[in-house]
Amino acid sequence: MGRHGENIRKRSDGRWEARYMAYDAEKKKNTCRSVYGHSYEEVKAKRTAVSGKMMSGETAATVSDQETAPLQDLTFEIAAQEWLDAVKSQQKTSTYEKYCFIYHGYLEKALGGVMLRQITEKSARDSIASCGVVSESLHKSIYGVLNGILRYTARRYHIMLPEIKRPSVAAHRKEVGTFSRSEQAKLLSVLCTKRNRFKLGVLLCLFTGLRLGELCALKWSDIDFGNKTLTVRRTVQRLYVENARTKTALVEATPKSNNSRREIPLQDAIVDLLTDFQDGEEYVFGGSGPLDPRTMQNHYKRILQEADIPYKNFHVLRHTYATNCIEGGTDIKSLSEMLGHASVKITLNYYVHPSMDIKRTYADNLCRFYAKIYGQVLGRAG
Repeated sequence: MGRHGENIRKRSDGRWEARYMAYDAEKKKNTCRSVYGHSYEEVKAKRTAVSGKMMSGETAATVSDQETAPLQDLTFEIAAQEWLDAVKSQQKTSTYEKYCFIYHGYLEKALGGVMLRQITEKSARDSIASCGVVSESLHKSIYGVLNGILRYTARRYHIMLPEIKRPSVAAHRKEVGTFSRSEQAKLLSVLCTKRNRFKLGVLLCLFTGLRLGELCALKWSDIDFGNKTLTVRRTVQRLYVENARTKTALVEATPKSNNSRREIPLQDAIVDLLTDFQDGEEYVFGGSGPLDPRTMQNHYKRILQEADIPYKNFHVLRHTYATNCIEGGTDIKSLSEMLGHASVKITLNYYVHPSMDIKRTYADNLCRFYAKIYGQVLGRAG
């Protein structure tokens, strides 16, 4: 418990913290600083000593180095919690929860009890390698969080800490793929029979490329029936929740990035279907609140079973949309914007999967092109 009016409190990690104001020469203003100890009396005495040194003319930086940041007593766990506290007050909830998940899932086990003064590039790399992470994306995130903690701590306590370079790892990117033409035919047959709200959701993804979270967070106010457009303004996802009764919670947040906030044109047939399902509720699929993505995924699995299609991830709908757009003649820049990507490179490298049929069409076109040059159809000599 904190001591009211004294700026002294007991932290969740068991240490006591006493705060005081000191002049920062670099920022040219007073800033809040802290001293730490194992008891109320210890931190109060430390703060009194710091105040005395400051009054005698010592700079805040010098005092901070000597009294507020004894590196030999600072563990990675303590530094990480302070960094997470700062992130929580400055970043989106989804960002904070993601960092918590990465720290508690990987870094806490690898480095939690290690003293900061003992962390080297080699020791950090070896500890992370012991976690057995094979996903390149997760590997990047772990090192991003690790270096975020080290940079924050170095600034806060005026100490030198290493920047840990991420070693290259073999990419294990799993090909997402698309639904084949025959699978799409079977899927559309089921989606257009005995329609319900969940079938409408799957159909909407095939016609707009919405992400699962964007679909579940869609509101009727996001649809402009007059101009036949759909605007993506939010997303919903299940996130790790620190110290909660349940491990995850449904969190509604702003879209994945600035590019994800986008306007998508709607086809007449989709507008008509949406009109038929209007019910006066706030959310298109969840009613009074956003739909849990797990609920949509469960219904999606049943739809695939009804269509006699082997299970494929929900995200395959988005990839199928992208591939169909390209094969239908959509230019890559327009498609990239409708998907909400930051660059056309992402769209081309990861979301477009030309089928063998379209490749054969291009090959036949080339044959006809050469025939025009040669003056006759190429084939066996007569």
